[in-house]
Amino acid sequence: MRAEQLTGPLCEHGEGPAWSERWAGPRWVDMLAGDVLELQPDGSVRRRHTDRVAAFTRPRSGGGWMVAGRSRLSATSGDDLDAKLDVGPELWSAADVRSNDGACAPDGSLLLGTMADDATEDRGFLAAVERGDTRRVCAATISNGLGFTSDGGALYIDSTLRRIDRFDWDPIHGLTGRRPWVDVSHAPGIPDGLSVAADGGVWVAFFGGASVRRYGPEGREEAVVPIPVAQPTAVAFVGAGELAGGLVVTTSRYALGAAAERSAGALFAIPGAGEGARVHEWSGELR
Repeated sequence: MRAEQLTGPLCEHGEGPAWSERWAGPRWVDMLAGDVLELQPDGSVRRRHTDRVAAFTRPRSGGGWMVAGRSRLSATSGDDLDAKLDVGPELWSAADVRSNDGACAPDGSLLLGTMADDATEDRGFLAAVERGDTRRVCAATISNGLGFTSDGGALYIDSTLRRIDRFDWDPIHGLTGRRPWVDVSHAPGIPDGLSVAADGGVWVAFFGGASVRRYGPEGREEAVVPIPVAQPTAVAFVGAGELAGGLVVTTSRYALGAAAERSAGALFAIPGAGEGARVHEWSGELR
């Protein structure tokens, strides 16, 4: 497998990709610009500004989509990128903490990960969010990839730990029983966003490591796909269209300056990566 470039270097810090059959194509964010982008069938890209930060976007059950802003959620009731966006209340009071990554659980609830602007150790957290309230699951330094498996578990990354952890999950207790799953400190860079495959394996983007790596259901490294830029950030499976059966990969040129590769900030694809596990839609309300 090899990576293919889909767009120009459109993002300073591309992140948070997602796909829905109701969208024109995959969506992702230019995080620190606060923008959501959508790839069109003809290869062009639409872009919409939403907040000071746009950490990730996900489809909303029953129609519409949500985006995690710096410290608020926003959501639409329509699927189009230009649908009216309603803004929820502040979810925490700490001015130096922002959203960073997250996912929807099988019951449609939202798990939101955060970090301090200066990446202070354990200043961030992973939290369950419901109607404007946050219940903290665990402290985190850089709360990143989170994805759910078909056997009632979840895989999670706090990047600075350089490992993938596993949780148990059920709709009553949420995420419990955190324990280390795979040590990935052998790989260059730090683990960032992840996407779970239908067979229980996991694909992980390595920020600073110029690669996306697959770990099988038992945690053994099975594939390494080089990405032609230093800072891939996150991955998402696409379920239909020309990209079906592949991953899209977001990338960043953040803090690279003149050292940034010409394609840093572009969206890439890894064709033939396989089928993704079910991606759950958000069923919550803003307040």
